[in-house]
Amino acid sequence: MTELRGRSRHGSLGTRSPVIGLIGPIGCGKSTVAGWLADRGAAVVDADRLTRQLMSPGSPVTEAVIARFGGEYRRSDGSLDRAALGRLVFSDPDRLAELESIVHPAVACLGEDEIRAADATGPVVIVLEAIKLVEAGHAPWCDEIWLVICEPAIQLARLAGRGMAESDARQRIAAQDVSLPFWRSAATRALRTDGSPEETERAVDAALREALAGRG
Repeated sequence: MTELRGRSRHGSLGTRSPVIGLIGPIGCGKSTVAGWLADRGAAVVDADRLTRQLMSPGSPVTEAVIARFGGEYRRSDGSLDRAALGRLVFSDPDRLAELESIVHPAVACLGEDEIRAADATGPVVIVLEAIKLVEAGHAPWCDEIWLVICEPAIQLARLAGRGMAESDARQRIAAQDVSLPFWRSAATRALRTDGSPEETERAVDAALREALAGRG
């Protein structure tokens, strides 16, 4: 279920607690793994939550996105129409890069602040859950990077369970497939979630023990 791909690195933020980055395609179970780690004393920093926070109505990030992509992506309450924007950027790598050039720097600033605040509470480990962690330049923050993966059919089923249309799910999976070789090369260990929840949870436990034992 888990495969070690390299030695642990030392994060550049100078935290007392080790930092584990969670990456991997949509629908593969990053949030579930993060939740299990939280149950074991981890502090979780969720980059998607930070992104939603930064994209609140009237925020500088929201206004910058609207200015770049157009007013048709503003909903009646002033928030971004993230579903429509997602359909655009996941079908066009250049537009996705434009969006990320606006969002990633803001998320990085907020994420670093949250990691330092979490470290002050003395957690067993700090988990940074971010699908584009490596691309955004956050890998040096992490002692380990875990790649969470599963079979595409399982991804589709999980996304359907969330209410996502099959066409949107396939579009997002295809857009992220091109990143998998890059993510594999950056990951410290790969964690598969194809098996039962019990099997995967045991694999998470084993990976956490190994990560903590290798800290030093």
